[in-house]
Amino acid sequence: MSDFLLLGRFIRYLEIERNASSKTVEAYQCDIRQFLDFCCMEWEIRPVDLDYNRIDRLMIRLWLGSLMSSKAAKSTLARKSASVRSFLKFAYKRGQILHNPAHMLMNPKKEHRLPKTVRPDELGLMMETIETDSPSGKRDLAIMELLYSTGMRLSELVGLNTSDLDLNRKRVKVFGKGARERIIPFGDPASTALRNYLADRPQLTGSKTGEDDRNALFLTDSGKRVYPRLIQRKVSLYLSRVCEVSQKSPHVLRHSFATHLLDRGAGIRVIKELLGHADLAATQIYTGTSVEHLRNVYRTAHPRADTPDSE
Repeated sequence: MSDFLLLGRFIRYLEIERNASSKTVEAYQCDIRQFLDFCCMEWEIRPVDLDYNRIDRLMIRLWLGSLMSSKAAKSTLARKSASVRSFLKFAYKRGQILHNPAHMLMNPKKEHRLPKTVRPDELGLMMETIETDSPSGKRDLAIMELLYSTGMRLSELVGLNTSDLDLNRKRVKVFGKGARERIIPFGDPASTALRNYLADRPQLTGSKTGEDDRNALFLTDSGKRVYPRLIQRKVSLYLSRVCEVSQKSPHVLRHSFATHLLDRGAGIRVIKELLGHADLAATQIYTGTSVEHLRNVYRTAHPRADTPDSE
């Protein structure tokens, strides 16, 4: 294989056999191409002359070391390392290399940062600040209520169709990573906001509304399916009115959804299913947030609790 043709085969494997999302495929492709470019530069060869059997563990470590020198975040290093490991494992299993140099290679450890969240009272106040005297205002409230009520991802919300919504049973069908389907319930505030929006939704359709747009649950002011950047701007706008959290993105609402459920006694496995996580380890990051919450409650309420100064 030459000129990175093996990379092309790996990308098709991700798309067809692994059913990976477009963002995942794009990230893998970028990471692996960066590594192969690094190998070509170190060996002073053209991509067409690259021999994958020359790649060894030392070359991988040299590449990761160069990324560390450029101040890449630990999470970035871990992701790029995992991308290259998957690629070389694929190449070995397909008989394209004689040995797997990434076998037993230790991944750089990620920084375990607690998710950014917003308090329930702040979220309630945020919903009240959204003006609903227009179809677009009703749409915005419905979007914010649904994001917080379900914890769905931004991409899942953008991809929603009207047929995915069951208002009578107060639940919505979403397609998550790897096209995994799940059903998520939502509460009365989201249900009311959605009904009010749907009553005015026809006013958002127009000459620019195509067939796919007519199926979309949420429409822009010009009658097109909503897009990620629009939702990100809306969330940032409304969150900035009520809180000082540094990160004002749709994922903050997802983090808040999971953390508030855990604070109120929901089981971690239930939250895993609601979030659509394939691995329980991805959900367990929220237990750290709740431990901090419980510690603060204990310090405030218990007469013999230690004070922050005593730590």
